[in-house]
Amino acid sequence: MAKVHIETQKLVFNDVFKIEEVRLQYERFDGKLSRPIRRLNFMRGDSVAAVVLNEDTQRILLTNQFKYPTFEKGPGWISEIVAGVVERDELPEQAIRREILEELGYRARDLTYVSTFYVSPGGTSERIILYSTRVRNADKVQAGGGLDSEDEDIKLVEIPLNDLNNVLQREEIQDAKTLVGLMWLMNESKDR
Repeated sequence: MAKVHIETQKLVFNDVFKIEEVRLQYERFDGKLSRPIRRLNFMRGDSVAAVVLNEDTQRILLTNQFKYPTFEKGPGWISEIVAGVVERDELPEQAIRREILEELGYRARDLTYVSTFYVSPGGTSERIILYSTRVRNADKVQAGGGLDSEDEDIKLVEIPLNDLNNVLQREEIQDAKTLVGLMWLMNESKDR
């Protein structure tokens, strides 16, 4: 296994997110160590996301909410699959069930694990743990819409399953985890 030699490692920003500065050398493919390099790591922790399909309506349930980092380049309000941060001492399955309830108002029944992937490995250690679940109308147990305490203002967006390919072709979805999840669902639906 390749070697990594950490020379210095320090936290340079510590708030809701953390930024770590590291000076290191790593083993190159030719077996030699690289020259010392500086890297920053945006540390967010792990997140969860889920593709939610309502079996009764055959509609995919998405959220739409304001996300400031998308505002400058547009659109500001973005449609995406349910997602959230895994809290300390919380299992990913617990986190995604909590998020589905808070954001959509549905109680998730069975969860299917899809994949775990890095969001942007060149700059952040954040991983997305992706699930899929199917709900029914009877599983709607509260309003959804997010938490006021987190200043969430979430609108439910429903996409007919049979229109998914058109939605993707029109590039209506601009969020990476949502694209991964919806393409997985499209492939999964072809196999049925």
